[in-house]
Amino acid sequence: MMNFEKRTGPDFGAAAPVYPAAEVPEWYRDAKLGFFVHWGLYSVPAWAVQHGPGVNIPTEDAYAWHQYAEWYGNTVRIAGSPTWERHQELYGPGTSYEDLADLWDASAFDADAFVGELVSAGAKYIVPTTKHHEGFCLWGTGTTGFNAVARGPRRDLIAEFHDATRRAGAKFGVYYSGALDWHVSDFPAIESDTDLFRYRRNDEHFSRFAAAQLEELVERFSPDLLWNDIEWPDGGKGAEEYGVAALLSRYFGAVPHGVVNDRWGVPYHGFLTREYTHIDEIIPKPWESTRGLGYSFGYNSAEDTRHTLSGPDLIRMLVDVVSKNGNLLINVGPDAQGRIPELQRQTMRELGDWLRDNGSAVYGTRPWIRFGEETGAPRRYTTSAAGVHVHALDPGVGTVVLPNELAQGEARWADGSPAERETAADGTVSVRLPAALRTAPVASLTVAP
Repeated sequence: MMNFEKRTGPDFGAAAPVYPAAEVPEWYRDAKLGFFVHWGLYSVPAWAVQHGPGVNIPTEDAYAWHQYAEWYGNTVRIAGSPTWERHQELYGPGTSYEDLADLWDASAFDADAFVGELVSAGAKYIVPTTKHHEGFCLWGTGTTGFNAVARGPRRDLIAEFHDATRRAGAKFGVYYSGALDWHVSDFPAIESDTDLFRYRRNDEHFSRFAAAQLEELVERFSPDLLWNDIEWPDGGKGAEEYGVAALLSRYFGAVPHGVVNDRWGVPYHGFLTREYTHIDEIIPKPWESTRGLGYSFGYNSAEDTRHTLSGPDLIRMLVDVVSKNGNLLINVGPDAQGRIPELQRQTMRELGDWLRDNGSAVYGTRPWIRFGEETGAPRRYTTSAAGVHVHALDPGVGTVVLPNELAQGEARWADGSPAERETAADGTVSVRLPAALRTAPVASLTVAP
């Protein structure tokens, strides 16, 4: 996956715009866990080619056999692709992807119950897709009739998400596809990473259109977080009043505590993003790891337990990311009716149960002098005012070796009980795990300074 902070063109030279001075706020760094919600027209067919262990997709076929269900609107236009074949069989050759808007029934969606599940799973911020690359807006926009109020659900889904998230006490963010909008474009299907940046509009008209949509979202919802995707149209990257620099200046003026990501294609960004990527070191700048619970963000009905993170897998991923100075933005993909599939729900609930006991070793923490140890039983470290938190990623081993720097500190488990120490002949200090913790996904203890 590409790193978007490295894409910063075009070069305006002396006429370059002035970007706002805004740091990544402490609330975001403290939050550690957010939930993406990918929901759109793609949730109606809810399908993509299954990826995973044992599946080898040649690079040249990666877009025709795309793993992301939310890319259905592109993949279905690649004649002969598995998605194209399935679409012909299910809907017939006379049904376009955009016709699915009138088949979208979101009648089972209960925003308070949905958001409640995310908050119960540990979410501190929630980021629904307001408009993905397909161009279908999930709020009552005045910019296009291709939206969820005028068609399909006939509801302002983003307003419902926003209100429920505020009621639940979590931060609210918006995902917005800045430079890709297939509904108002007339390009061939994207079939390579090169096409991803070639087949998109960069003209002034589209730049103004995108700016108007983003400003609607800011004015209506005052989002705590702006998560832009696949850059911004080049025609809106200069010093224009509808350009990125001006948009972000107005955003921070309206939401001083706000934060943005790095996917704008300009020399300014907030936190870095890493998508479906394992990071093997502490990144000094605030960053965010994002992925779906399966191999897709949008709901893929073809995925099963073979393709989906288990609760223990997700817990270990969260601890690993946080130990390296990151947040985890994990995605839930509801079905078209607005229900969280049971497979995803089970993983989320296991995460929430673990965080209720161990959240103080995750939320509000910062990296230690190193992220962890790979030799012996794997461990990860985080720090807070309470001390250094040692996370045993394989509690079944039965013991946790303390690093030399912590060997003399007072160690306690998450429930406050003291850790039982052992000193080996070579001076190595370990703590013995209580029997109840040896079956936990991760066992965490705190060593006081």
